[in-house]
Amino acid sequence: MLYDFGTYMQDANSKEQFGDLSKDIKFRDGRFVFKGRLGPEKMKHPITYSMGIMYSEPTKSWLFRETGLMIGVPELWGSFFIGRTKEGFSLNKVMVGYAGWTQERSAMSDATVPILGDGIKWMGFLPGPRIGWNVGYFIDKYNEDQSFSSYDNQVVGRLMWLPVLSEKERTVFHVGLNFRQGNVDKDTLQLRSRPEAWTAPYFVDTKKFHATQTLMYGGEIYYRHKNWLFGSEYWFQNVDSPEKGNPRFHGGEVVATWLITGETRAYNTAGGFFKGVSPNKPVFQGGPGAWEAVLRVSYIDLTDGAITGGKFWRITPMMNWHLSDNLRLEFTYGYGELDRFGLQGGTQFFQSRIQLQL
Repeated sequence: MLYDFGTYMQDANSKEQFGDLSKDIKFRDGRFVFKGRLGPEKMKHPITYSMGIMYSEPTKSWLFRETGLMIGVPELWGSFFIGRTKEGFSLNKVMVGYAGWTQERSAMSDATVPILGDGIKWMGFLPGPRIGWNVGYFIDKYNEDQSFSSYDNQVVGRLMWLPVLSEKERTVFHVGLNFRQGNVDKDTLQLRSRPEAWTAPYFVDTKKFHATQTLMYGGEIYYRHKNWLFGSEYWFQNVDSPEKGNPRFHGGEVVATWLITGETRAYNTAGGFFKGVSPNKPVFQGGPGAWEAVLRVSYIDLTDGAITGGKFWRITPMMNWHLSDNLRLEFTYGYGELDRFGLQGGTQFFQSRIQLQL
């Protein structure tokens, strides 16, 4: 369950573009996750299942999230997931939202990468050379009622290499390349994003325009040493829309985190992503919990060719207090500037979130 609290302060140009942004306190979403194993323990090809059901406050509806079967295939150095799952583009997008270091994903991530897809994904990892991958094919043309579905079908690939992986030194050096090709649903594309505050209106927005397909590509690099983590992701999206000048959009982020109380974010080699923080000494056992300082800078540019979706950057210092594995408080400040409609304006963000897992 996620509860968000937000206060926004703007300069005159931002108010002219969007009107006043006021204080807001909202319940964002709640979800139930069911997981289990099918068949006997000694099956050659183990099969597990997962089912996620979420209540979304913005749409006031119940939605299926990650739901499907995971089939282990050791002969192919990994497993196959069949059903609804993360496409696999971008480490930060692959992570579950409530395990990430920031309150919201970057504006570029929200605008261009669907949160889920329906299809099949092959994930694998070779321990010797420390190379991992995921390749997926998704068909979303039958799920047009889902907010995440903006493509008829898409192919997604991600290749990861770990030049350094030392459990003893608590060090991970992760490098990844991402690729995504998608055929746009009904040949109509709209890219938009809120300013990393979900109670705020959309700041960047291309509006709907004719496009047949998109091609995305980019890289990711992360370095974790003990209680420090540094990372960056940046990618480009080429849009097939001759009448709009075949625009190319781009954006990404740079982040640094410091777990002041000494914890280390665990890394999942099979999936190529970081997990949530588990406090060494939870508050409910008499400890301080885990305190995590975060600094992120993000950028998105949705203006190119005949499209004027806007440019937005934001700097976000914040503090996460992980009281236990199940309870987290977030305290966030942000400053962002938007360039759109021939105006440039700045907004300050004061946000907090209560996250509870039962």
